Amino acid sequence: MHRNIIADLLRWKNSPHRKPLILQGARQTGKTWIMKEFGRTAYKNTAYLFCQENPALASLFDAPFDKDRLLNGFQLLCGFKIESGNTLIILDEIQDIPKAITALKFLYEQAPEYHIICAGSLLGVSLHEGISFPVGKVNFLNLYPLSFSEFLLAVGKAQHASLIQAEKPDAALLKAFSQDFKELLRQYFFIGGMPEAVSSWVETNDFAEVRRVQTELLRTYENDVSKHTSAETANKIRQVWTSVPSQLARENKKFLYSVVKESARAREYENALNWLAGAGLLTKVYRMGKPGIPLKAYEDFDAFKIFILDTGLLCSMTNLSARVLLEGNSLFTEFKGALTEQYVCQQLISEFGITPYYWSAKDGIAEVDFIFQNDDEIVPVEVKAEVNLQAKSLKLYREAYGPAVAFRFSLSDYADHGGLKDIPLYALPAIRQFLRG
Repeated sequence: MHRNIIADLLRWKNSPHRKPLILQGARQTGKTWIMKEFGRTAYKNTAYLFCQENPALASLFDAPFDKDRLLNGFQLLCGFKIESGNTLIILDEIQDIPKAITALKFLYEQAPEYHIICAGSLLGVSLHEGISFPVGKVNFLNLYPLSFSEFLLAVGKAQHASLIQAEKPDAALLKAFSQDFKELLRQYFFIGGMPEAVSSWVETNDFAEVRRVQTELLRTYENDVSKHTSAETANKIRQVWTSVPSQLARENKKFLYSVVKESARAREYENALNWLAGAGLLTKVYRMGKPGIPLKAYEDFDAFKIFILDTGLLCSMTNLSARVLLEGNSLFTEFKGALTEQYVCQQLISEFGITPYYWSAKDGIAEVDFIFQNDDEIVPVEVKAEVNLQAKSLKLYREAYGPAVAFRFSLSDYADHGGLKDIPLYALPAIRQFLRG
């Protein structure tokens, strides 16, 4: 299964400024597989060390840190000699040995010639719980579910993937094969990008089997909540998590605590939201009242939308059937917009590493689905689930702020109107040609 992150890992390997690498991402996004695959293809040997319930490994980090003792211990555990530059050292589920996280600073300073990568399903949660963290001494990469272009490669549509990934996609070809792309996009909405769900589809071509996998993944997340939090916190996390479809289905998708629980207050559920975000299951998209540079300086922390990590899991949470999604149904019309916004948010993050925000006017008469910073420009994005190109809010935004470029995603064909670019939803990576850097 091809993953674009391999290119980032190769750049890390060859960088003269390489530090121990922390690979973050939600459970079951394929972190263990990608680390082992990277070790298999880019190194002579891979020293895979699993930190969970490993007292021998934990004891190595209990004593004062010593380079030779740590490396000798790693060698004893993996059963072969570790060679600098030729061996990839993997510390998986590193959050289970907090002192190992602290030791990354020591290893960077005392053993920079060794290539070390670590990951953990709940590492983001652990880092918010007071673990001593080696600030400035590690590199970071994030692994997400498969993007739509990665999904195309997985299902044997390499030429389709090449077309939307081209430096300047061929508009005529996109139009000629639009029906193919639309069918594949509907499949992706249902299947999503979780590796196990995609593998299941490739192997069985059975939507029911895909849904079974998704249901099991959701159950795994629920078990994580129960195992790693108190009963009271776990209950609040579940309440927030199960409210996501209702939050997204509303016309105004600003997160409302009252949807979680009647008369609920922010302070009651803030920790639950942060836990879900730390676990990689949820993304907060903050409101911007003013699209200024840098965008982060203008975040409105009291107003935000939430999205989860994967379209397929969202379909599973709502028990949306493949028939309704693939064949179309009038009852599905309203939620289709929510699912489409989920898709766009997911692709902006996984394809481009973009931090998305949204914009709304003070009087509430206009709202642009997403905005993001690209170098010294602010780029607005409007999302439409069908062929509808009416975008009054985007028009008001462009008149007010005059952005150099704006994107409108829909199922309409590709078109360049100067400052406004119409991009088919399935060709979202085509925005690359208009981005700086």
